[in-house]
Amino acid sequence: MTSPIKQHESVCMTLPYWRLSAFYFCYFATLGGFLPYWSLYLKNTGFSALEIGELSALMVATKIIAPNLWGWIADHTGKSLRVIRIASFFGALFFSGFLFAEGYLHYAVITVCFSFFWNAALPQFEAATLFHLKQESHRYSQIRLWGSVGFIASVLGIGSLLELFDIAYLPWLIIVLLSLIWLVAMITPEARASHSQQDGLGLWHILMKPEVLAFFVVYMLLQLAHGPYYVFYSIYLNQYAYSATMIGLLWALGVCAEIILFIFMKRLLSKISLRTILLFSIFLSIVRWWMIAHFPESLMLMVAAQLLHAATFGSSHVAAIHLVHHYFGSRHQGKGQALYSSMSFGLGGMLGSLYSGYLWDSFGATFVYSMAAASCCLAFLIAFFWVGREKQTLMR
Repeated sequence: MTSPIKQHESVCMTLPYWRLSAFYFCYFATLGGFLPYWSLYLKNTGFSALEIGELSALMVATKIIAPNLWGWIADHTGKSLRVIRIASFFGALFFSGFLFAEGYLHYAVITVCFSFFWNAALPQFEAATLFHLKQESHRYSQIRLWGSVGFIASVLGIGSLLELFDIAYLPWLIIVLLSLIWLVAMITPEARASHSQQDGLGLWHILMKPEVLAFFVVYMLLQLAHGPYYVFYSIYLNQYAYSATMIGLLWALGVCAEIILFIFMKRLLSKISLRTILLFSIFLSIVRWWMIAHFPESLMLMVAAQLLHAATFGSSHVAAIHLVHHYFGSRHQGKGQALYSSMSFGLGGMLGSLYSGYLWDSFGATFVYSMAAASCCLAFLIAFFWVGREKQTLMR
């Protein structure tokens, strides 16, 4: 049986493994500084729950437009890495504006400008990684796992720093991480796309397939459910007297579970269909949000809920990347990854941020997270009846 280390060595010999991995590491390290602590930073700055929800919604709302624009440019020019370098540079530049921002309007404008570029980078890098992997897309998880490692390192490191120093230093830390993303993008080589059987199909023809439409609705609902988690989970735990260090550890635990899954994902993909992986992931999402809604005072159950992150994000995301790769082929891969990002993390994330922000104070956290579980129930039904039934998409 081949060990994960030997599998990594094999990948390293055939593609720029460490440069691709370094980008994921830096990108998700930035996310690890942002997701658990930015809402706490905004709260400390004086914003209300409604304003925090709106600012978070603005950030994810740009994912509806920005990735598609940048995806069209990348596919049209065949220069995914050039798009990523430009987006990474301006993302870091605009985020620096938070150092001088005063009041809600300033924060809103800077959020839109920063996220317009920030949200462009990852979908195109996903496409670039698949171009590098060519016919070995099943190895994607071996590269993507370094993003999870970066997330954990950042969550734990920044959590410890914020225990020692004031949370006002958070923007400076994130600026450093954003700059590292740009530097890694500058040394990552461009990839040439290989042709596939889907290349002859027009984009509109692909989008009008019922299975593709159902796929986008399912992932929109899954990310809608993640909205209150990304925006309010740290605040939620803080209300139950969890320390900043413990909050960071819980975030990191979820990503540790994700890393373990990524290590073994290649083996799982050879034995289990994408459809089964997706349905099982959605089912566990229902369980996770229900546990968070009703048992926040139980550390043991919060630990269990975080371990389920391996399914609610990890395996569901890997399934999505493979499905997009199959649906859109190399000709439309940049646009396909952009649409996936727009519909799920963009539209779904925006709706999740908005509904959680508007309902958090009025109806309470239990209701908000129960709505997340209900959203996943609907996603399960749609996926069960429409996604993954085409014979060629069942296995990868």
